Amino acid sequence: MKKQWMLVGALSKTLTLASFTRSLCSSSTATTPTFALKNVTKSNFESALGDLRRLVRDADFVAVDLEMTGVTSAPWRESFEFDRFDIRYLKVKDSAEKFAVVQFGVCPFRWDHSKQSFVAHPHNFYIFPRKEIPVGGRSYEFLCQTTSIDFLARYQFDFNLCIQEGISYLSRGQEDDALRNLHSMYEDELRCNSREARDTPVVRIADVLFTERMKNRICEWRDGLLLNRNHRSETQEVSNDSPQQFQTIFFKMRPALLLNGFTSHQLRLIQLVIEKHYEDLVFVREKAETSSVHQLVVYVDSRNDRDLVMKEVKDGLHKEAEMKIKAAVGFRHVIDLLSSEQKLIVGHNCFLDIAHIYSKFLGPLPSTAEEYVSSVNKYFPYIIDTKILLNAKDMHLPLMKKSSTSLSRAFSLLCPEIASSVQGPGLGLKPRVKVEVQVDDMRSLNWNSGAKHEAGYDAFMTGCVFAQACSHLGYDFKLYSPSTNLANDEKLQKHINLLYLSWINGDIIDLRTGKRTAESAYSNNLKIRYPRIVFQNIALIWGFLPKIKAREIRECITKVFGLNSVSSVYHLDETAVFVQFSKAELVTDFLQLKETLERNNDPISVLHPLSKLLEGRNTHAATYESYKRICGSPISEVLFADQAEAMRIKWKTESLESNREVETQENEMATFPNTSDRSESGKINRIIDNLACGHIQEDEAIDSSYTCEAQLSK
Repeated sequence: MKKQWMLVGALSKTLTLASFTRSLCSSSTATTPTFALKNVTKSNFESALGDLRRLVRDADFVAVDLEMTGVTSAPWRESFEFDRFDIRYLKVKDSAEKFAVVQFGVCPFRWDHSKQSFVAHPHNFYIFPRKEIPVGGRSYEFLCQTTSIDFLARYQFDFNLCIQEGISYLSRGQEDDALRNLHSMYEDELRCNSREARDTPVVRIADVLFTERMKNRICEWRDGLLLNRNHRSETQEVSNDSPQQFQTIFFKMRPALLLNGFTSHQLRLIQLVIEKHYEDLVFVREKAETSSVHQLVVYVDSRNDRDLVMKEVKDGLHKEAEMKIKAAVGFRHVIDLLSSEQKLIVGHNCFLDIAHIYSKFLGPLPSTAEEYVSSVNKYFPYIIDTKILLNAKDMHLPLMKKSSTSLSRAFSLLCPEIASSVQGPGLGLKPRVKVEVQVDDMRSLNWNSGAKHEAGYDAFMTGCVFAQACSHLGYDFKLYSPSTNLANDEKLQKHINLLYLSWINGDIIDLRTGKRTAESAYSNNLKIRYPRIVFQNIALIWGFLPKIKAREIRECITKVFGLNSVSSVYHLDETAVFVQFSKAELVTDFLQLKETLERNNDPISVLHPLSKLLEGRNTHAATYESYKRICGSPISEVLFADQAEAMRIKWKTESLESNREVETQENEMATFPNTSDRSESGKINRIIDNLACGHIQEDEAIDSSYTCEAQLSK
């Protein structure tokens, strides 16, 4: 395995050298300086953090990007059109909690008035959730999705560097827990050791002889102190003990006997002797500078002096603990910096990125989207999503299709001079804002990092796209004042704190309110696959035989409830489907009929049209609210039916619950129309009218067995 990694590293260096040589030989890039962005690992983190503090403080905005080990922990956790607003958040929450962030890109942008251009400082942080302190729960665990790991490997991601040199971190919650645990550790250890000493039986002849010998040896040392004898000669007078076992030193300006070479059992016996026979001696454990533990017998003048010694020991341990925790906080110092400076944070399709930031560095993700966005807004009051910006109706970008606003495409169109290495000349828009890149002492207007799909470079691309998009919105940076806060600009205000909760569905969440926002200000030409989704009308069915397809499920149900009783059937996977009925009461009727047929199990039931769906006697059905409960579980089985089984959902048919929460969601959906009710509303209304009147043709019924990815490529 090691040889394989060496070969990969050698190949990577060869390819990089070849690329660099070509860039020097090519006439089109001969004037384009090539230097790497700033890679930060634990070896240069402290110095890089000091520089970053200054750069962020002076920045007008900061672009960020993350690389993760995966996106979805199970196929059915991907983002579906039949996912309600609150369920989409639960799926993002699951992803952020289960996968790790391995690269974090931070790129401060500062407007340089003298050169009338932005200066970008791209930083590429390698991070790894290493456990740096010995308390505070078990080691980190995270999932890896093969497609994500393959993607990283394809672009020469250095996994060895990440694991060996990646910067570790603690969230704020973990830091608080660690402080509490470490501060109480020594007291617990003292109580435990004292109790162990008292509970140590002295029944063996060897133990009796050892304790008696230690009592005499310690008494001799103590008496020698009181009589002001010579310490060295005193130590050497006892011939039965090794001279190396006892050494007189000073501890906190008090004489002490350093114990060496004893077993843990022998040390407990010595502690027992001290506690039983000496009021002016105290047994102390102290961690030395070499991380080893010293065992000491310290002479004290009085009980007050004894208490003072113990307090000094505890204070020293507290200080040591705080220093360890400060070091273990690691990369979270960067997050604290971004939060405290309250700069405008720029990302691209970044709802999942922000969820990862919260989960990894702030604390556990709240259970609801409303709680989450309220908390995020306190830490990061100004966030802008360039994907939102590029889809704004007042953003006039003739060469960019609104449905194709990936980061790389937007960058190549808006910043063709910088992206010339990946995009041919003449295909992009003329850039309106100049951007220079500075990495340490290297600075260039036309820069080629040689990197692609690294978090630091993607953050740089995001910031460049944002600067050009602002210009296309009518923002003139030449009139920009250093005292101006971009986040307060009137043209940007209506786009700030709006993120795509689901780009596939066009769901936008407002971080100020936690609610879905109206889509009217944004264009979205996504293909409509379904009539308007009404969640009260949906039944969830799982556990049927794999041979049964969506069309067959529709036929079984429509034979009982009528041709137009089912609006659509949607596969979560091969073990589960959503069935949307034309009326909410049909959900109740279906669940009750299914339960009756399974309970009776008579010849009539066997001949019933639903018998094919119930074949195998393992078919389960429930309302849409059960789907929410399943999505909120930390369990992630590959198949949905196995997930429900793992959650101990044993019932065949779940009785209908109160519809209050569902009605609330439906009212919200009515206030903020669904993606499917947006651009082709006339066509959809005709479909719904036909469904209600019973005029829909069978070939117009929409079945689906496709799955959508949880997050489109940025």
